[in-house]
Order: sequence, then structure tokens, then C-alpha cells
Amino acid sequence: MAFPIQRLRRLRQHESLRRMVRETALSPGDFIYPLFVVEGRDRREEISSMPGQYRLSIDLLIKEAGDIHGLGIPAIILFGIPAQKDERGSSGYDPNGIVQRAIKAVKDHVPGLMVITDVCIDEYTSHGHCGIVKDGKILNDDTLECLTRMARTHAQAGADMVAPSDMMDGRVAAIRRELDQAGFPELPIMAYAAKFSSCFYAPFRDAAFSSPQFGDRQSYQMDPANGREALREIDLDIEEGADIVMVKPALPYLDIIAAARSRTLLPLAAYQVSGEYSMIKAAAKAGWLDESRAMMESLLSIKRAGADLILSYFAKDAVRQLR
Repeated sequence: MAFPIQRLRRLRQHESLRRMVRETALSPGDFIYPLFVVEGRDRREEISSMPGQYRLSIDLLIKEAGDIHGLGIPAIILFGIPAQKDERGSSGYDPNGIVQRAIKAVKDHVPGLMVITDVCIDEYTSHGHCGIVKDGKILNDDTLECLTRMARTHAQAGADMVAPSDMMDGRVAAIRRELDQAGFPELPIMAYAAKFSSCFYAPFRDAAFSSPQFGDRQSYQMDPANGREALREIDLDIEEGADIVMVKPALPYLDIIAAARSRTLLPLAAYQVSGEYSMIKAAAKAGWLDESRAMMESLLSIKRAGADLILSYFAKDAVRQLR
């Protein structure tokens, strides 16, 4: 029998040729870098479960933002850690809250860097849930008032985009109405459209001190078993006015990213979450894999699945490697 005419290895023989036929490429413009901001001055607290990541006071956040902008990364997303928490997460929608002041500071000092804000009350509530709690239940519609107020104060502080991550029903429409009525009709919304109830968020909750004080988040975050429901969530957020839709986490849900890409023409984001980052860091520290290669392979897989934007704690390291 004659050998097959097609020899796929022909195009793999040399690095230059591999580069020429490479189907997927990463660029600095693909990334959004998450940052944690805390009260005080000159505070730089390493997050033990996320090596290389820090809680930063606003003065140091500004310096970090400048470095990020200098690398060509177009945007950051801010997560606030307040000095005080209460049942309603009221510090999250305080016009003088930690994130609101951080937005103003970054826009004043690094105006070319886009500032995206997380819109969710879990970092600000004493119980650690993403919604108002009554008799042990998460109240969907009561929570919308907090979220809309938070989004409005972020916009007033100068945010370039808001990103609701709470998974309350109807929150995108509520935030869109609030922003329009408050004079911000052009401010885009990046919706955490398919956010799964995942164990991979654990290091983030350590970083933001936002673990639920009772129960879990399965009544509002998605069941990891449900793919069709994820597409329904994405469809609903698009109908409600989302400008960008997101899948979170990324690597365990590449199938959802791919399905969403084939379903919508909207820009699609994926969040490579804290647990994904920390697993690679831990395995590399143990000598079990090459950190740089694992980082780039994981990011390429997210892009290949269909994500236009990647939120990742690896963003700075990845961009440096791309240079």
C-alpha cells in the first residue's frame, strides 16, 4: 500500500514554518488584569494562596496600573476590600468607597488604561453572599437595588465599563436602565453571563475575604453540570443589553466558551480564575511542570475555544513572554 499523500508533519519541521501556519495567537490586547484594592497607604499584602498577587492600597495600585498600561494591556478590573462590612454591603455603593476612589485615582494618573469594575456585593457583605439575605434565603429583586446603585457610583467615579458578577436574575436590564437614566447610556456592560458554582474560586475568596459565612452559592451560581442552561443565561443577558458576555471559570468550561462563540456575535470574555492560576503556580513550584509553558498553553486554549478577551492573573507574565 502506498503511503498516504498527506503528511501533516511537513508543516511542523521548522519553527518559522510553525509560526506561519499557527492558527491561534495571543496579543496584549486580549487581556484584562484583575487587581485587589484595600484601604490605607503603602500596603502591599501578598495573597498566600495566589503567589505573585497582592492586595494593594490606592497609592501602590496607581503604580501597578502604570506598569500594566506600559506593557500594552488595555484594561484592569477592580475588586474592592472595604474596611467595614454589613448585611447589605453598603460600602460597595458608597460614592466614597474604596473602589470608587480607586477608579478616580487610576483615571487621574493613568488615563489611557481602561478601568472595569466588578459589580457584586459579596466583597462588602458581612455574610459573604452576593445578595441580600433574609431568613437564610438570597433575595433576588431586593439585591438589584444594591447592584444598580453600585454601578451608578462606579460610573460617576469614572469607570469605563461595569461587570455584574452576582448572577441575580434581571440584573443586566436593571443596571442598563439605571445607567441610562443617570446619564451614562454609552457605558458598556460586561456581564458574567455563565458563572458556575465552582471550587476554583477558593483563592479569590481568600484574597477578598469573601467566603460565605453560611451555606453556599449554588442557589444563584450555575450548576457545573448544565451546558444548555449556560447558553440560556447568555441569551438572556444579551436580550437585557449586555455588550460583552463572559464565561467563568475558563479551563473547566472550554466547551461552554466554544458553544457561546458559535451562538453570538458579541465579544466573548473568559475568566481564568484564581484556582486555575494557583494550580499552575503550585505544580510549577513542586517541579511537576514548566510554569511558562503551562501558562501559555492554558491561555492559548481559552483563546482557541473562542474567547476574545481573557481575564487572567497571568496577563503580565504572558505579555512579557510574547515580546
